[in-house]
Amino acid sequence: MARLEYAATADSVTLWWEKSARGPYTVSLGGKTAVTERTHMTFEDLSPDTEFKARVCSPDGVLCETAARTERVRERVNARDFGAVGDGRTMDTAALQAAIDACGVGQEVYVPAGTYMTGALRLHSDMALFVERGAVIQGTANPEDYLPRIPSRFEGIEQECYSSLLNLGHLDKNGGPNCRNVLIYGGGTIASGGQELCLNTIDAERERLKEFLAANRELVESCENDHTIPGRVRSRLINMSNCENIRITGLELKNGASWNLHFIYSKNIVTDHCVFISEGVWNGDGWDPDSSEDCTLFACRFFTGDDMVAVKSGKNPEGNEIGRATRRIRIFDCESSFGHGIVIGSEMSGGVEDVWVWDCDLGDAMQGIEIKATPKRGGYVRGLRLTDCTVARVLMHTVPYNDDGVPGPDQPIFENCLFERVRILGQSLDHEHVMSRTPAIELVGFSKPGHEIHNMVFEDCTLEEGNLGVILQRCDGLTFKNLRCE
Repeated sequence: MARLEYAATADSVTLWWEKSARGPYTVSLGGKTAVTERTHMTFEDLSPDTEFKARVCSPDGVLCETAARTERVRERVNARDFGAVGDGRTMDTAALQAAIDACGVGQEVYVPAGTYMTGALRLHSDMALFVERGAVIQGTANPEDYLPRIPSRFEGIEQECYSSLLNLGHLDKNGGPNCRNVLIYGGGTIASGGQELCLNTIDAERERLKEFLAANRELVESCENDHTIPGRVRSRLINMSNCENIRITGLELKNGASWNLHFIYSKNIVTDHCVFISEGVWNGDGWDPDSSEDCTLFACRFFTGDDMVAVKSGKNPEGNEIGRATRRIRIFDCESSFGHGIVIGSEMSGGVEDVWVWDCDLGDAMQGIEIKATPKRGGYVRGLRLTDCTVARVLMHTVPYNDDGVPGPDQPIFENCLFERVRILGQSLDHEHVMSRTPAIELVGFSKPGHEIHNMVFEDCTLEEGNLGVILQRCDGLTFKNLRCE
């Protein structure tokens, strides 16, 4: 029997399950029943602190079932009671942080409608943050509002970075979770300073590093551009380090100075029913699991300046030595309206395995699905599965950028991936929203013998007629079964 998972508030239960059988699905919870083609369902207007029996049936019979319990009603800690103004001008950092610090186990910080200007905020275990519809937690564009710097990881290297707008947990590469059981929800917006904060941070860091940068011109020139090194200290929108059991749902997540949701050495991070917006932000990724496990993303829409999703696990040789793989990632019922699509790498030195994507529309993307690394990386990507998706293209290759630093012990390995019932359009959307034709499938392995792309299966897939380009280099064990052109 398939596994049925759930997340709850006091008056709702959201169920989800893997696509081990095709729909339609009949979903029941208590006395309520609904039919859906999707692999998730939310039931609302439920009684708090109540256990319900949940069941999902496919046309073939019972698919999965579980017992699901709603939360108790949380006592609210109103941010306005601590002096938060929410007028879009007053700095509310101290008031918001005081409300967060006062929030006890099983309580929630309530942020009513208004725009709350703030710098970095620090959440803790066993709390909730409710951002009401019409409420905006708005980060400033001043890097000094994101001090002190904290241990973090950016582009695969552990280093001190500016604090993010919301910060959970403390980075410990050898340890387990130190922040647990946090719910961030509501119908509001969490936004940071976007490209303005990005550039302000880079300018400040470039000034701080000017002697180092001047003395290491060769290193600077090996990077993607002269923003690369000073840009690595930028804050994210929400940073989670060594976290467990975190859910973010129902929000607009907008304009981090770099990546929006970044979780490092974490497990069971669930993000659902959110909209991500970062178009125009350099490195404006949406959802980035980094050496993390058992993370789930569904029912989200992305307008991102870079990768919609970027699955990472460290950069050579540090990532090889730490050796914490990213594994068991589930992504479904998501849509890319702008951005690069779903990407694995380029920082994947700790390994990536068991990533399953289904029912996603990645047609309006620069890539669609991309696996990338440099020859220095080491590590592996294995066990990607793509089911019932539309993608702009499928691309696996080596890249020349983000290649500074000491090499890892070996070249990477890409292997054992399955693409089933995937529509591949053979197109690419650029940053000006202009669509052009590209090879539908491009698989280019690494040069060292034994590091060819290995065991890729395309079954019952469709190529858009007229966009039939396929590039295969340094590959072995490829299977194309029932490939169609329409």
